[in-house]
Amino acid sequence: MKKGVVLVLVLLIVGFGTLFAQAQAEAVAEKPVEIEFWTTETQSDRMATIQVLVDTFMALNPSISINLIPVDENSLATQAQTAKATGSLPALFEGPAETAVSFGAQNMLDIESATDVIKQIGIDRFYGGPLKVLETSGKGQYYALPYHGWIQGIWYRNDWFAHEGLKAPNTWDAVLAAAKRFYKPEMNQYGILVGTLPEAYTEQCFTPIAMSNGAALFNGKGELIFNSPEMREAVAFYAELAKYNPPGPQTWRARDYYLQGKMAMFFYSTYIMDDLAIQEVAAGSLTSEYFAELKGSSFDPNLVGKTEVASIMKKKVPAGYGTVVAFGLFNQSTPEETVAAKKFLQYLYTPNAYITFLHMAPGGMNPMLKEIATNARFQNDPKGLFKRYGSQKMADIINGLENVQTFSIVDGKRIEAASEITAKMIIPQMLYKITQETMPIDTAMAWAEREMLKIIQK
Repeated sequence: MKKGVVLVLVLLIVGFGTLFAQAQAEAVAEKPVEIEFWTTETQSDRMATIQVLVDTFMALNPSISINLIPVDENSLATQAQTAKATGSLPALFEGPAETAVSFGAQNMLDIESATDVIKQIGIDRFYGGPLKVLETSGKGQYYALPYHGWIQGIWYRNDWFAHEGLKAPNTWDAVLAAAKRFYKPEMNQYGILVGTLPEAYTEQCFTPIAMSNGAALFNGKGELIFNSPEMREAVAFYAELAKYNPPGPQTWRARDYYLQGKMAMFFYSTYIMDDLAIQEVAAGSLTSEYFAELKGSSFDPNLVGKTEVASIMKKKVPAGYGTVVAFGLFNQSTPEETVAAKKFLQYLYTPNAYITFLHMAPGGMNPMLKEIATNARFQNDPKGLFKRYGSQKMADIINGLENVQTFSIVDGKRIEAASEITAKMIIPQMLYKITQETMPIDTAMAWAEREMLKIIQK
């Protein structure tokens, strides 16, 4: 037989095989199937919105029934373990990326199906940071799909910076230069706000600074590498920035200085967006209730236009900070359930469904697909918030997702001890000792390292 004829036969066989496989998949999808979907969006208004999305999908896919189940974020891991033990895991869940990675490490997730959906949507359409957070140690596979999240950055008075000829505060040098330039305590004006109390906000401010210098808590082998030259340099820099804070130990509440025109820069998540743009929301920050140094102020309707955000910090590497919420597929006992869950997931990433979901919390829920940030319908949120920022500024803000990182996920592995270190506020306590109790940096870092070792050894 001639080689050409053989080649044609081979191609025909492959082609028929592909068509047969597609027909089988379609046949599986057409069988009546019922699946469960767990969501951590437990508020009644959000549940109602998600139910509308579920109902719309079921109307379009009458062979698939979806039961929407609210699960508190704090009990998601426990309930999943119980369901696993009884063989009753849902097909789909929505929850924090770190929880998804933990489920994946315990072989509870259908990684192949999640990766397949990501590839069908298009890997290049996603922001790189969230995908990296959810990537397995075997490159090119993902524990779950990133769906929404918030981004933290340095919000700053661009009009002040322009007047002084200063660069955007997205590098260590630029941040420190601006903090010094605008620090005028005699005028009740301050250069920056970084957290110095032993609480979560302080670690949120510190994390992107440390990561931009290549500092980490653990390496890929799970070994503690906290007390490194890179980490010490980051701690020293943070302590220097704290000198240009408002007086006393500070927390997120000192954002009031910014809203009253008395601060140049502050670290905050995208949840600040409505405070900057909407008078009714800003009202709580325009009083003299929280700080004796502040006399209160009227709302500045032009503050959004005067404000920019540096969502990426750069030194040795670019680093961003934020929270990623993901959709994960649990292992199922039948292919019908898996096909149905994948089909529903693909639907949730279609523009109308996706934007409806994100509009449940404008500013707090940001898209993981790049093109959604500038989508006209996404810009038209129910509060009218995004229109006040404009499509380009929204894209710049959300672009921080490109480099979002976390101490607790290294090389696709979730380091349990890192999460416990965060829970026990060891880093914020260390920074408090340095900035408020004047403890030497080396002494404070040695203390923090001992506390971390206690967790690891336990």
